[in-house]
Amino acid sequence: MALRTEQERAIAQSRDEPEWRRWGPYLSERQWGTVREDYSPNGDAWDYFTHDQARSRAYRWGEDGIAGFCDKYQHLCLAVALWNGQDPFLKERLFGLTNSEANHGEDVKELYYYLDATPTHSYLRMLYKYPQRAFPYAQLLEENRIRGREMPEFELLDSGVFDDDRYFDVTVEYAKASPHDILMQVTAHNRGAEDAPLHILPQLWFRNEWSWGEPDARPEIFVDERGAIVARHAKLGTYHCHLDGTPELLFCDNETNAPRLYGVTGAGYFKDAFHERVVNGNHDAVNPTRSGTKAAGHFVFNVPAGDAVTVRLRLANTLVDRPFGDFAGILVQRHAEADAYYDELQAGINDADARLIQRQALAGLIWSKQFYSFDVPRWLDGDPGMPAPPAERLHGRNSDWGHLNNADVISMPDKWEYPWYAAWDLAFHCIPLAMVDPAFAKEQLVLMTREWYMHPNGQIPAYEWAFGDVNPPVHAWAAWEVYRTERDAHGGRGDTAFLERILHKLLLNFTWWVNRKDPAGHNVFQGGFLGLDNIGVLDRSSPLPGGGQINQADGTSWMAMYCLNLMRIALELAQTNHVYEDIATKFFEHFLYIARAMNNIGDQGIGLWDEEDQFFYDVVRFPDGRMTPLRVRSMVGLIPLFAVEIIEPELLERLPGFKRRLEWFMKYRPELAALVAHWMEPGRGNRRLLSLLRPDRMRHVLRRMLDEAEFLSPFGVRSLSRAHRDQPYLIDLDGHPVSVSYQPAESESGLFGGNSNWRGPVWFPVNYLLVNALYRFADFYGEELKVEYPTGSGREHCLDQVADELARRLVSIFRRDGQGGRPFHGARDEQNSDPHFRDHLLFYEYFHGDSGRGMGASHQTGWTGLVAKLLQPRR
Repeated sequence: MALRTEQERAIAQSRDEPEWRRWGPYLSERQWGTVREDYSPNGDAWDYFTHDQARSRAYRWGEDGIAGFCDKYQHLCLAVALWNGQDPFLKERLFGLTNSEANHGEDVKELYYYLDATPTHSYLRMLYKYPQRAFPYAQLLEENRIRGREMPEFELLDSGVFDDDRYFDVTVEYAKASPHDILMQVTAHNRGAEDAPLHILPQLWFRNEWSWGEPDARPEIFVDERGAIVARHAKLGTYHCHLDGTPELLFCDNETNAPRLYGVTGAGYFKDAFHERVVNGNHDAVNPTRSGTKAAGHFVFNVPAGDAVTVRLRLANTLVDRPFGDFAGILVQRHAEADAYYDELQAGINDADARLIQRQALAGLIWSKQFYSFDVPRWLDGDPGMPAPPAERLHGRNSDWGHLNNADVISMPDKWEYPWYAAWDLAFHCIPLAMVDPAFAKEQLVLMTREWYMHPNGQIPAYEWAFGDVNPPVHAWAAWEVYRTERDAHGGRGDTAFLERILHKLLLNFTWWVNRKDPAGHNVFQGGFLGLDNIGVLDRSSPLPGGGQINQADGTSWMAMYCLNLMRIALELAQTNHVYEDIATKFFEHFLYIARAMNNIGDQGIGLWDEEDQFFYDVVRFPDGRMTPLRVRSMVGLIPLFAVEIIEPELLERLPGFKRRLEWFMKYRPELAALVAHWMEPGRGNRRLLSLLRPDRMRHVLRRMLDEAEFLSPFGVRSLSRAHRDQPYLIDLDGHPVSVSYQPAESESGLFGGNSNWRGPVWFPVNYLLVNALYRFADFYGEELKVEYPTGSGREHCLDQVADELARRLVSIFRRDGQGGRPFHGARDEQNSDPHFRDHLLFYEYFHGDSGRGMGASHQTGWTGLVAKLLQPRR
């Protein structure tokens, strides 16, 4: 493919020379309240390190800020701080509520949007909406505290602080003149009808690494003879920071203000000095020698009504003469290159609104990269010069993950609510990321399997709250999809070295699943909650009332899918190395054994398929051997659709050894061959199909899934059947009555705490897999198999048409509707009609099952960013 834009050339260059990625939006939006910063004996991370403490207390493992930018090891950080003359605090970081402070769990209470980004970070733009009235910290806390779970969250817009348009639109743009020459422009528009004061402070500081007792010299920031700020670091080198204009230069140290927090005596120029200077007028708080480890330029404006002010900064590792002489030209050029890049990417998308949605989704994914540092052995044992951790830590959270030592740039689900990686989230992130940056997508997938991430026993770490939790095994699927995306973009040339590398590690992970999550050896799996939180009647990660265990329809189906994914990867590699034919055969066989087990668990006459309801259910096995299905119609019963693979006849001909083994297996194990769909009966083009669902069962499952009275929402597939709204599922498990009902928005159950919710809303990751599976089935069946869509309509459609329609419903969450509003906004008039709101998108964690309104984490672009892939025309 010809490299038709400057941005594409930079990407191609960076495959060999990664300098363009050396700096990026790698700063977290919340470091306080994380497990890394928690040194309490009880593991209560939220209470141990609070938002109020964050402005005065130095972090141990990372930094946070608004519109942050830093080098890939987060030595030197750059972000913007603001003050409107009314707030009690200098606005240096985003505010939100903790898990126990809100009626639906932790949530950021700010308005900000990622508007644009290129994969190499040569151009970035985000928008932060800052009120001119005092920020309603106490009101947000109190209103959410008194509301019950049945009530919606109290949001920032509900407080009235934005009434009469009394706010600033603060746009932060970054552009790179070269990989180590960074331009930052902050533009504040006064949207109100009156002039309003505004303080803008671009801040530059070093992450506090010196408190670890490292041998490297303490870094320093000072003013040189030209009036520029110089930042010198033993590893990073020397950078020169220029500020346009004549702001007051402020300096302090990125150190804890122990007198304020702990009441001890001590002198110094602490981390919160700029707050003290700007908000409290304390000139003595900042260092008069104009040196330290943190610096800022203090700009003071009275912004006219309807007008704007601009602050410019340039940071480079070389001396730049006339640093602002070419500033405007570079910014315009990089923005134009970003436009050209997306024009090329979106050449097949004619609808302007679709292009806007896709571009902002990809921008959110790129902005959500974060430097993540966590050395678990050091966290457990302590380090020189600091108090020893509590003794409880050695037997508490993550104590069995002492090998884990992370210090990498990682794709985050959300840099405020989830400022830590989640392994199965990350797998989904890599699908749309591969559209713009396949090298980074591949690096991310490999990273989770490296020895300093993956447990020695083969488990992939889940997330820092509990690395040992179990997420669905989607890594192999993501690796294959990323490989295919890059292969198709490069005329059929795939990165088989990547595929081979990750296959070997995933073999270890597959073995862990078989050894740890199939205790009876029946090929039926008990993975725990598997990322589906409180979708069922029971906490599937906890002991059951009366004992026993749950044989999971979803866990077992995920493993069937895992087998097919690994088989397909092995078949790709076998075309150049026939050794992999043996591995492909092994996973083909394992898939068949799982298919058999799903129909007859342990040869005891009961399966995960329920003949009466024609649906898949979990089955409880009691200590006395009794087995009872849990007849909850949920996403659990749709996940068997994900396990589908097609083998092309040409591939079989190229792999005669594999073909011969399959023929033997089918001849001598006919009872297994009969369990899977159409292996012996070729479909379109003599293809062969592997699936857990024969056509009759597929029709039954799809009948429920495509029923608008059950799973099919106007905005995708619900996670729980709407039938359970009027007919909640009830069951008595040995004297313990439990139930589940359809709840389209926030859950009324506290089973998993916070806003964990799979009891009705629409979730993008599983919906994307459903769309993907339907396209795979359509590739095999063509027009031979049609289903009624929607159920009861009398209209029959091919499966690819159903997939198209389901994708359309998902995309419609973000599209303007007939009234000009976007469903994810809900019923808020200002967000649907105000030109300063309506085209700024938020990619929520999940969506209301009936209205499409955004729910949960508001910036979880990660897996909701899959909408970018749905909008890309299929080849």
